[in-house]
Amino acid sequence: MNEIMKNILTRRSTRKFTEEQISKDILKDIVDAALHAPSGMGKQSWTFTVVTNKEVISRLCEVVGAALGRENYNMYKPTALIIPSNLRENPLGRDDNACALENIFLAAHSYGVGSVWINQVGAVCDDGNVRAVLDELGIPSDHVVYGIAALGYAAPDTPYKERTYAGEVRYID
Repeated sequence: MNEIMKNILTRRSTRKFTEEQISKDILKDIVDAALHAPSGMGKQSWTFTVVTNKEVISRLCEVVGAALGRENYNMYKPTALIIPSNLRENPLGRDDNACALENIFLAAHSYGVGSVWINQVGAVCDDGNVRAVLDELGIPSDHVVYGIAALGYAAPDTPYKERTYAGEVRYID
């Protein structure tokens, strides 16, 4: 099995991180992978915001949790967030960001960095308090955040779960 297939087949979501910081060089490479994701019609109307400041991450978690009505919401306490956003008017923005997030997850895994998709933000990114924090981060007001990549090094006791498969595959010759 080649390295790309191994990376794809072994990547799992990480929901418990250590406090070890990810180097700026690795984060830059991960974002570079996102920038090379497919984009419908080549529009690339996305923006990527990288957050490593613990206080900012905590504040974003707090307002998102409040908007969702969830206590102690913490996005699994990552050491970094990569927040893709896309033009609200781009009908392919959600798809473009999903492709970028997948590249982020695979690139992170290739460096031994754990990741998990935080998907609740799309439902609340227009909440006044959430939007205020997104504005502070420089995320354009005409953008939607469909998902966030929470990143960090997996805690040593993080279990590795074998994949179970659902659905159906058909080969037609």
